[in-house]
Amino acid sequence: MLFLSLARFWANGWIEELYIKPKYFFGFYGFEYIKPLGNYTYIIFMVCAVAAILVAIGLWYRAAIFALFLSFTYIELMDKSTYLNHYYFTSLVLFLLMFLPAHRYFSVDAYRNKSLNVEFIPQWNLDVIKFLVLILYLYAGLAKLNSDWLLNALPLKIWLPARNDMPMIGWLFNYKVTAYIFVWIGCIYDLSIGFLLWNRRTRLISYLSVIIFHFLTAILFPIGMFPYIMMVTALIFFSAQFHQNIINLLNRWLKLPAEFVQNQQTFRYTPFGLKFRIAVLSIFFFFQMIIPFRYMLYPQELFWAEEGYRFSWRVMLMEKAGYAQFTVKGENGKAIVVNNRDFLTVLQEKMMSTQPDFILQYAHLLRDYYHENGYPNPQVFADVYVSLNGRLGQTFVNPQIDLAKEKESFTPKNWILPLNDEIKGF
Repeated sequence: MLFLSLARFWANGWIEELYIKPKYFFGFYGFEYIKPLGNYTYIIFMVCAVAAILVAIGLWYRAAIFALFLSFTYIELMDKSTYLNHYYFTSLVLFLLMFLPAHRYFSVDAYRNKSLNVEFIPQWNLDVIKFLVLILYLYAGLAKLNSDWLLNALPLKIWLPARNDMPMIGWLFNYKVTAYIFVWIGCIYDLSIGFLLWNRRTRLISYLSVIIFHFLTAILFPIGMFPYIMMVTALIFFSAQFHQNIINLLNRWLKLPAEFVQNQQTFRYTPFGLKFRIAVLSIFFFFQMIIPFRYMLYPQELFWAEEGYRFSWRVMLMEKAGYAQFTVKGENGKAIVVNNRDFLTVLQEKMMSTQPDFILQYAHLLRDYYHENGYPNPQVFADVYVSLNGRLGQTFVNPQIDLAKEKESFTPKNWILPLNDEIKGF
């Protein structure tokens, strides 16, 4: 799936559009040094694609999974304008796979080196990936327990009428009740599907609901490969016998000896290897469970200020539109109103105009640029207006604050003006 995603990205020309043509890039806090490498960026994507194939077939697995995790995560961190939840999910799965013996069975490595080949592994090696999927769905469901989603059907009440031209069912999207049905089903689905998939008795019907839910998501909303990734990932909840039947069939097609997949060998970790993995995975899941709740450390409305919003499995919960105009003033009296298109792409400007960390980074970019171009010790002021989930637009940033002097940190951004409304819930 990852290889297909990368091939699609390359074929559509998105590498050049998103990582070659832009003049500037918005790095994640603490990772600003990770940037595209000009035309050499193609090499990163090539390494990632090759590593994805090697991991899939289990060839040189240990080196391949390490290269895949590093290259994909590097791509993800190059510009947060392209941030998506399923990129984050993919990086987490790749991280887990670095600590799991995924190449020990039905792999090229196991075929070439008979000492690697085993038929059985400890159950927890599968359960850690299941648990990550469970966290994704459960936290996505908890995030939907808010008044905008459940009581006002937002933002689906805004989005669905735009799809009323769909054959057969499009006319249903003109009715508000359709949006309410969708939001309540979506919430119940996310809160329960991980547990239902894990339960043998409800697994089959639950997986059919995964197919239906994500297929509808794919045709209604342009969110890339995420629906298909989740359809495939959910197969890990099926029994060992289900996967064994598939492997046996593939083994016969490839005309490999039966003992290749029926060797009765069991994989066991060394005492140190097991303790090391338990320590790493315990820390990993501890952070996965608390990071989505870090928004509670900030005083402002989460959907408005977005402090603690990313990396928390909040999917399709808001519709935000914004307009941002910046004025740069030098201490010599010179002033200029900035044309954002001189610095940013259309996508970058869209992301910047509603998200405070983007706004601050852009203000610092302008400060540095104009300092070098005739504006000594420049001040940067922003007039930003934002609309959240169909509300009337309001001033987002204190226009009297010189953003050139503000510093990025994990502390609350006091220059964000509060939302003139309250969204209750998680």
